Formats: sequence, C-alpha cells, structure tokens
Amino acid sequence: MVAEGELLWEPSEEIVESARLTHYLRWLGRPVDYEAAWQWSVDQPAAFWTSIWDHFEVIGDRGDGPVLSGAMPGATWFAGSSLNYAENALRRTGDGTAVVFVSEDGGRQELTWDDLREEVARVRAGLSRLGVGRGDRVAGYLPNIPQALIAFLATASLGAIWSAGSPDFGVPSIVDRFKQIEPKVLIAVDGYLYNGKTYDRSAAVNEIAAELPSLRATVWIPYLAAAEEGRAPQQAEPAPGHARELPRGEVIGWEGLRAEAEPLAFERVPFDHPLWILYSSGTTGLPKPIVHGHGGVVLEHLKSLAFHQDLGEGDVFFWYTTTGWMMWNYLIGALLVGAAPVLYDGSATYPSPAALWRIAASEGVTYFGVGAPYIMASLKAGIHPEGLERLRGVGSTGSPLPPEGFAWVAAELPGVPIGSFSGGTDVCTGFVGATMLHPIRAGIIPCRSLGARVESYDPQGKAVVGEVGELVLTRPMPSMPVMFWNDPGGERYTESYFDVYPGVWRHGDWIKINEDGSCVIYGRSDSTLNRGGVRMGTSEFYRVVERFEEIADSLVIDTGQLGQEGRLLLYVTLAEGAELTETLERGLCDALREELSPRHVPNEIRVVPGIPRTLSGKKLEVPVRKILLGTPVEDAANPDAMANPEVLRHFTP
Repeated sequence: MVAEGELLWEPSEEIVESARLTHYLRWLGRPVDYEAAWQWSVDQPAAFWTSIWDHFEVIGDRGDGPVLSGAMPGATWFAGSSLNYAENALRRTGDGTAVVFVSEDGGRQELTWDDLREEVARVRAGLSRLGVGRGDRVAGYLPNIPQALIAFLATASLGAIWSAGSPDFGVPSIVDRFKQIEPKVLIAVDGYLYNGKTYDRSAAVNEIAAELPSLRATVWIPYLAAAEEGRAPQQAEPAPGHARELPRGEVIGWEGLRAEAEPLAFERVPFDHPLWILYSSGTTGLPKPIVHGHGGVVLEHLKSLAFHQDLGEGDVFFWYTTTGWMMWNYLIGALLVGAAPVLYDGSATYPSPAALWRIAASEGVTYFGVGAPYIMASLKAGIHPEGLERLRGVGSTGSPLPPEGFAWVAAELPGVPIGSFSGGTDVCTGFVGATMLHPIRAGIIPCRSLGARVESYDPQGKAVVGEVGELVLTRPMPSMPVMFWNDPGGERYTESYFDVYPGVWRHGDWIKINEDGSCVIYGRSDSTLNRGGVRMGTSEFYRVVERFEEIADSLVIDTGQLGQEGRLLLYVTLAEGAELTETLERGLCDALREELSPRHVPNEIRVVPGIPRTLSGKKLEVPVRKILLGTPVEDAANPDAMANPEVLRHFTP
C-alpha cells in the first residue's frame, strides 16, 4: 500500500526556471509563488484574464468594453471583443509538424502547419458551397481522425457551430443529441476499427440521417473501406454493406467536399459566439447540449495547456480519447500553444496492454494523458514503459487516480511528474490539477487551477478546509457554458448548476481542499454514469432497458470510485409473469451495447421486487449507490421522503 500524501517527485531548480508558468509570472512582475498567483487570479479575474489575452497575443479585437460584467449565472466576458478559435489555432505556418495521426493497425499520417491550413481552407470552401454559414450547425459522426479535426476547424472558421459523436455510440444516443441542434450538414464515416475488428456503420448513418430533417447534405468519409484495402482484420459482425443512398439532402464524399481550393479566411465573432456543442446528461430528460464560446475556450485552453501541462512549440501532446469526450476538444487545443496533438483511433489495449505507451515512445510524446483506469491497468499488467526519453509529464483524468497509480508512474518513469486533473464537459477544462512548480504526492492533486475559485462546501453552503464537501465555484470562468441549446430562458442551465447554492456553481464532485491549496477528489456526488471517461445520464440507459416488455422498472448504478471504474449494476423489476432468462439478459446487453455503447453493458443484472422512489416518483439512485459502497441502509435515505422505503434492503452488496 502507498500512503496518501507520500512525496514522489519534486521539481528541480532548472525545471522551475524553464517552466512556462514561471516565465508568465515574471512577465507579470510577480514572484514565482503559485498560491499567491492563484489568489490574485481569482480575486482579480478581469486583470488575470486580460493578462492571458495579452501574454499569448490572442488574435482578435479585444474591444473596450468591460472584461467581466454580471454574476453567475449570466456573467459575460470581454464585451465588444471579436475573435475566432480557428484563426488562433492556425496562426502558425511552415513545414513544422502540426498534427500526427496513428491508427490501431499501425497506419500513420503527419500534417505540417501548411498542410493543415490548406486542408481546412478546402473543407471550409466545401461547407460554404453547401450553405453553411455563421450560426449553422455541422455534426460529425467520426472517430479521432484528421478529418474530424479539419472539419471542426473549417466549421469554426466560418462562425458555424461544431458538434461530434463517436461512431461507437448507438443510433438512439446520437439522434438524441443531434436532433436537438438541427445540423445542416452531417459528416460521417462508413465504419471504424477497434480491437482488431471492423465495425460497419453505414446503416447507422442512414438511420441517423433519416431522423434529422434539418440536413441539407451528408458527407461520407470512406474510412473503413480505405482501411480494408490494406488489411483484413477479423470481422466483428456481418456488415450491412457500404450503402450510399441517404434519405435526406445532398450526398457527397470527403474528396468532393475538399475538391476546390480557396484562400483560408476566418469569420471573427463575438467572444461568447457558440464554438461547439458538447453533451452531458443528468438523471432525467435528453442529453444537455452545452454550448461553449470561441473566446472562453481560447483563453482557458491557452492558460491550462501552457501553465498546467507546460506545453508549447516543439511539444508533442497525446491524450487517449474519442470525439465523444471533452478531452478530444482539449487535445486539439494543443494547436493554440503551437504543440502537435497526436490523434489516435483504436483500442487502448490492442494488440497489447502497452499499446498507448508504445505510441508515446514511437511519436516522441512529451506529455502523455490517459484515463486513470489505464494507469491502474498498466500497473496490474506489469507493464514497463520504454523509449520515453522525451516524456516530461503524464496526465490522468476521467476519474480519481488512487495513490498506487501515482506511485507506479513514479517508479516506472523516474523524474516524470504525474498530474491528476479534474474538471468536466461543462467547462471543457480542469478545475484542479498540477503544474511544473508543484511537488507530486501520492493521491493528491497539487493545486486549484489558475482562475478557478474552487471551494468545498458543506450542506449549509459554508466553505470548509480539510473536510470533504461539494466542489463549487464561487466566481465565474470564461469557459463556463454560454448557454444550453434550446434553453432560451436559461432554466435548464440554472437548474443544472445553481439549484443547490444560488449564485454558486455546484459541479457534482466530492472534494477535500487542504490547507496548502492541494486537494483530493472523491468521485461524483450525483448519479451520472461515468464509463471510460464518457459521462452519460441514466435516463438514456432507462429508455433502452424499459422498452423491453418484460421489464416493469429499472435502476442502474455505477460503483466506480477513487480511480477505479467499478461495476455497472442493473436492477430490474420484472413485469407480471416474466422471468430473467438468459435470452432476456442477452437481449438487454445487446441493446445497450448497440444503442448506447459497449461501455454501458452492465456487469450484472439483478432482479428486485421494486425500485426505490421519492414521494414525487423520482428514482433514488444516489442512496442505492451509497448502500453499495458501504453506507448502512438506515443512513442512506430518509424513509419519510420515500414512496416505498421497504425495497431499499434488497440493494445491499
């Protein structure tokens, strides 16, 4: 066992001197004192965020309006300013490496800055010919491939709005997302490769397109067809064929989209103009379409990537992610600081559990990021990473990393700090994390991020230190959502973050903040499922399960905590006369795999006589999770607030 707080790494004087954060603090004329800098950044947010704009020489017109006005919810930033994310991401030119792509089967592609700019210009022209302009939505049903990055940058350059979903998501999950935002163009692959098998998604794309009446065009990328020309992996399932006749709008190929070259141009937009729409789910309703603005993302990612990951020109940045997770959006932010993101499409453990470490070695990765479970799996598999001479940092997110994970990195990669980060889709960044100025201690997150006034609140809304409480933000950040799509009055947005502590953002994590500003995250305080870093609401799960006539009611619980993914348990109440047969279990698992994702197949299905509900009829997921994690039944919920308190005893471990 590794003791929490055990010292594992300390920065040398040379590392501190060369850190980009040190250069910034000296540029400000401030001492190299992180806690003092953090305090200033949250006490004087207008001065801090203005300094980020100036230090990184953001391209755009800052305007002469107030930097910050109003309060949460509804704070506004840099009134009167204009800029464009893509213009800042593509400010560099030349033959230096801008982006690298690696596929599971060993395929590799490299784009220079000039290559990337040309491709974005071509796709921008193609989208414009399809009628895409400022404010229109473009949806991508794409794996983590160069075309996804190119299509996003082209969309952003027009002032249009990007939204993406991974092709391993089932049709209902994608339709639930894209139908809300009414995209004008859908860009999709015919299939993908994962774990040595091919998955044809042609039929799925047809179904998705049929459900989107707003579509004017669908753009096909023959990704699977091209890959199959050079390999013959095991076929995962019978392929429905590479159908090309879609039911809505114009249908063109990727080559047709990029066929004509035009000069690259950028539509500058107001600071809070929508850049992309990400999705996060609560326990009821459709996935929440979270809208982030150009300006907030540019400033936040410049700050976070440069100061918390210490990335800049010459660096090679890797984070294992799909396009359906906010870490993809964070990964490609490397372009803003001049670093080269490594895009990877495939399994983390194929053809071996060391697959990602080998990519890091072969590509000369300088900062390597993964979900905490991959680090723990590497430990358990006895992996010894090699060839990582250029590696300067390791990042972990998605779930809390236990002390043993910290210690494994310290032992296997001596001299390389491991930083655990926590944040969310809601702000597309981390609230808490590490820097090159902080020592690394097992199980401890070294600091609260610059500009993020993170506090721990007790149930009465009082800030506490040294105690576990709710993670809250008591000051706004520029990358907070500018709105939820189709939420004109802001009711859903307010309900999502400000219903417990008015005027204070409640994030839904348990956190303990220590006297020195370091902290520990203890997992979700709500009931949202978090599988492999992909958050999904339970309502999406229930829509699949309860469609079966044999199922009268259901409850799903994710027991993951402290860096371990945990078990996904599905409880069902059967309809009269029904039995939980092998056929029914298999049908439920197949439906969840196909309609949600393989990550959401339960580890076990249990029959219970009833699902616990409040008096108003809401399912009591959090109390059941507490019971499964060891809380006595009598302490997990107030029976007076329940419609059927007698059923709780059936949910003991």
